[in-house]
Amino acid sequence: MHAHRIKSLFSAIARYYDFLNSLLSLKRDKMWRRETVNVSDVEPMSKVLDVCTGTGELALAYSDKIGAEGYVIGSDFCFEMLVIGNQKVERNSSRHAPSCRNASFLAADTLILPFLDNTFDVVSVGFGIRNVSDLELGIREMTRVAAPGGRVVILEFTQPVNPLFRGLYYFYFTKILPFIGNLISRSKDDAYGYLPRSVMKFPNCDALKQVMEQCGLTDVRFYRKTFGIVAIHVGKKPRNIA
Repeated sequence: MHAHRIKSLFSAIARYYDFLNSLLSLKRDKMWRRETVNVSDVEPMSKVLDVCTGTGELALAYSDKIGAEGYVIGSDFCFEMLVIGNQKVERNSSRHAPSCRNASFLAADTLILPFLDNTFDVVSVGFGIRNVSDLELGIREMTRVAAPGGRVVILEFTQPVNPLFRGLYYFYFTKILPFIGNLISRSKDDAYGYLPRSVMKFPNCDALKQVMEQCGLTDVRFYRKTFGIVAIHVGKKPRNIA
């Protein structure tokens, strides 16, 4: 799907996005983000970039973990999503009150990130890299702006390996989830039908690991979660790369 079509699709469902993520994942999405932050080895002074940030949930999960001397930037090319992320910071809600001041959002295309090389300790993406029109270029850009010794972290849906569970899950994922999602979001573009289609086309865990390695990352590891419906990949940028 072309980039402008992706942008239009997500712009249309922005106001329903967080609610449906929680509903359709049975509230597991928050746990997946917490675990992503935990395996990223962030520290109080960490500088974090979260690309394809959407409404900023993963960016804010990182901001909860860093101190006053660190910061988190969330970037996305969908303005409507960023508006909601900025509203969360402005509200300074009780959930994010200790750290919202360390988070900010800006409009940027993941394929052309407006940052200098070797800038961030962690460059993350949650449920967004499969929407980038060029997967390898997107990961190369993430790697470029990561500091030597820094981590590139990808949280993404994947395909369960257990045959019995996979059959049950695919029925929910391809039939029930799109029906509920499109109904509540009133999507005219089948936004929640796009979700399972994009996941089915996305590389499996081993293939994504190989792509990350081809992009220059080392010690790439992945962690399957919730019976393998999502996975967290973590790779390191070698210290000898300037």
